[in-house]
Amino acid sequence: MARYLFRRLLQAIPTVAGVVLVTFVLFQVVGGSPAAMVLGQNAGAASLEEFDAAHGWNKPLFYGNWAPTRALEEVVFDERTPPSVRAKWGAAAEGDGPLKLTEGEVLEIPYAFELPPGETWRLTVTGRGEGFDEGCGKEKSFPMIGNFFSNHWKKREKIFQSLEKSDEFFQPLEKSFPIIGKNGAEILSVRLERKTRHFFDSQLWDYAKRVARWDLGTSTSLNRPVGELLREGVGPSLALTVPILVVELVTSLTLALLCAWRRGAWLDKALVGVCVGLMSVNYVVWIVAGQYWLAYRWGWFPVWGFESWRHLLLPVIIGAATGVGANVRFYRTVLLEQMGREYVRTARAKGLSGGRILFVHLLKNALGPVITNVALALPYLYTGSLLLEGFFGIPGLGYLSLNAVQSADVEVVRGVVLVGALLFTLANVLADLALAWVDPRVRLS
Repeated sequence: MARYLFRRLLQAIPTVAGVVLVTFVLFQVVGGSPAAMVLGQNAGAASLEEFDAAHGWNKPLFYGNWAPTRALEEVVFDERTPPSVRAKWGAAAEGDGPLKLTEGEVLEIPYAFELPPGETWRLTVTGRGEGFDEGCGKEKSFPMIGNFFSNHWKKREKIFQSLEKSDEFFQPLEKSFPIIGKNGAEILSVRLERKTRHFFDSQLWDYAKRVARWDLGTSTSLNRPVGELLREGVGPSLALTVPILVVELVTSLTLALLCAWRRGAWLDKALVGVCVGLMSVNYVVWIVAGQYWLAYRWGWFPVWGFESWRHLLLPVIIGAATGVGANVRFYRTVLLEQMGREYVRTARAKGLSGGRILFVHLLKNALGPVITNVALALPYLYTGSLLLEGFFGIPGLGYLSLNAVQSADVEVVRGVVLVGALLFTLANVLADLALAWVDPRVRLS
């Protein structure tokens, strides 16, 4: 078994790496800009850039020596360029095509904010025509971007550094670097990028290194380590979900055994009808009805809070009741399949009691699907119940996740999802070991 466990843990390494990659893509690529979600779409470019820099989100996503910057969003001048973008570039951007510079005309690049000092930048210009002359920068001149002596579009780039204010050659950038057209020129696109420390100085590698150190980042809304928040929330979540799982499992197996033993009788039909009813009513309806009638109107339970064990009674009852319906039908199907086996008929022929047949023979041979079903539910014990915790004010991970979603706290949501996915991988390994323990026919190979 030790060899099998070691081999399964080795096989889990690619799975864990895949989980890390998927969570990164979901929250950093598909989800859009975390800075814009937290600060709002109307936040200024300088504020967004500062927020990204504080969290390491101003780096390339996967790898690269150059990263985009909000100081100058990449722009391509064609018929799809919005008028608001063209207006930032002045008179030369009028029309619906490339920027046109007449002889001696100065084109100022509208940086959104002054470039941070001590950084290395790359300005890439795609254009055609007679070329560009000099602008300003260190030593009061910005070296020539490049000359275009062709009617074909060509790309030219210039690498420069933003200077410290203590530099004797420092010149305030104010709003722009000017570029002067020489004998007429056209500009198709302009892009500004910041140089990274090395090729793998990226968001993905930073995230992977933090996960390896078990550093899940810092909450953007609470300004606290995510790992600390998860440790505080896992206790209330387990206090709610573990009793729900135990009550639900014991109740479901007991009712399923009764249904299987009395198949086709009025008891079986009645229990199946109740299970269908429990499955048909929406989960939120049970929560609202239970809070209103059992807690508010009749006063049997507290309505809100997490001060004592009494505050957990009603959410545990509701959580267990809503899950019993589906589980009873599933376990009933498994047990009915076992009822037709030869060992059950043999046990009956020997005159064994119904209880002994049910709990010693039938239940033991049906434990495989039961263990698999329970193993699939184990990771959700950690993440808690979002609806129950939200409605009853239980400060668990479900409640924490709900608040994180509402406040666009990417780090907290990503931490909960990542740990839940890792626990799901571990639960599969434990399920295999448990199956081999209860069923001698299963071999760990």
